[in-house]
Amino acid sequence: MGLRRIHTDKEPSLHKVCKPVTSFDWRLHKLLNDMRDTLLDANGVGLAAPQVGILRRVVLVDTGEEILELINPELVSTSGEQYGAEGCLSVPGRYGWVKRPMFATVKAQDRYGNWYEAEGEELIARCFCHELDHLDGVVYTQVMDRFLTEEELEEL
Repeated sequence: MGLRRIHTDKEPSLHKVCKPVTSFDWRLHKLLNDMRDTLLDANGVGLAAPQVGILRRVVLVDTGEEILELINPELVSTSGEQYGAEGCLSVPGRYGWVKRPMFATVKAQDRYGNWYEAEGEELIARCFCHELDHLDGVVYTQVMDRFLTEEELEEL
């Protein structure tokens, strides 16, 4: 198992713009495998490479049916709107109110460099947007309205 340390929002790597992936080699495959292990171990929904200290445009999203590997992802389209609680493995124990699209489509490359599109609604759309923000150095605390109170957390 290749677990990597998840960086917190206090660390500089989470506030930098990531570079595109250009080599689809064993190093990328190792990163993807390690990120998968780390995501599953942390019981998260998504994980971006800068969260493990790698400034490359790589994201994993657990849809509940599969773990999508999104390399050099781009948001193609969004629609609708949802407003709800959002958390982050890099901001442990805190949740904020964030507005996101209800539906999102992303275009990305797989581990071999092949382009494909993936769609998601509700939580997956939220996750796509949240993780792609990480690739541009944005943590959800920068786009949230406010943190949830202890009472609001208990209600959820």
